[in-house]
Amino acid sequence: MKRFGILNSHISKVLTDLGHTDYIVIADAGLPIPDGVTRIDLAIKPGMPSFQEVTDAVAADMVIEKCIIASEITEGNPLMEQYVKGKFADIEMSQVPHEQFKQLTKNAKAVIRTGETTPYANCILQSGVFF
Repeated sequence: MKRFGILNSHISKVLTDLGHTDYIVIADAGLPIPDGVTRIDLAIKPGMPSFQEVTDAVAADMVIEKCIIASEITEGNPLMEQYVKGKFADIEMSQVPHEQFKQLTKNAKAVIRTGETTPYANCILQSGVFF
């Protein structure tokens, strides 16, 4: 049994298998997940686990070089925008329209679905390298 890091075997495997520039998505409960993309569903009930809890855990265990969020977060969920921009202040950030964001999820290695029920609480994390 692992002592540290992510204990969920599905998330741990996805993170281990990531290559440079691969995407994973951390999603709220409502984001559509494209056919053919691995779904790791953590949602238990509304709000559990939260987007922030899952993002914090993944970020602690992953080399991230870029974060992509929907531009609609600015008006639709400013508190979550503040969290994401603070969390990833040291890496490249980009914002795209929500429809384009959903198209980008088709290229993800996995979508991790949280129980988050606030709007636009989604991010695409692009894998970096530690060397």
